Amino acid sequence: MTTVTPANATLDDLYRVEGKAELVGGRIIHFVASGDFPSQVAFEIAVSLRTHARKTGVGVAYADGIGFAIDPPLVSGRQSFSPDASYYVGPLPQNRMRFIEGAPTFAAEVRSEGDYGSAAEADLAAKRADYFEAGTLVVWDVDPIGQTVTVYRADAPTLPTSYGRGQHPDAEPAVPGWHLLVDDLFVGHSGA
Repeated sequence: MTTVTPANATLDDLYRVEGKAELVGGRIIHFVASGDFPSQVAFEIAVSLRTHARKTGVGVAYADGIGFAIDPPLVSGRQSFSPDASYYVGPLPQNRMRFIEGAPTFAAEVRSEGDYGSAAEADLAAKRADYFEAGTLVVWDVDPIGQTVTVYRADAPTLPTSYGRGQHPDAEPAVPGWHLLVDDLFVGHSGA
């Protein structure tokens, strides 16, 4: 679920917003806090990414709440992303208290209670298109209810691959050598 503020907001305005939000078309879009299950799933992805980044010495993993600033705005008007989990390879900001300038290399979007239905599907597809336009290589659509991970790649954005229990989705070429067992995302949950 989201709430939207009136148009004409800027990245500077976004810095002053409390909680998770993104800037699209001059509007700050506020996100309702995630529930228990989606938050746990996103955290599992971030922890696995952090372990991989430390092991390889490449990239930085982020949990929910990081901001990625996009300038100039994308065709949709989007100027920021705040994925549920992400991995980034690139220069860090000089002021480490600021957003990353540029898109995440890999982004995971974990569905919350309001992220189901035809309107939600259209919103998720539009956001994936924005990620790819900004330079993200791979986006995961993680469904806690269906207990699946659908992997979208920038080089074939309309040809996703879905993974279920017992399978190992990856994030190639965004996060070389990394994969995660779907079962590990949903430990202790037989369904939402």
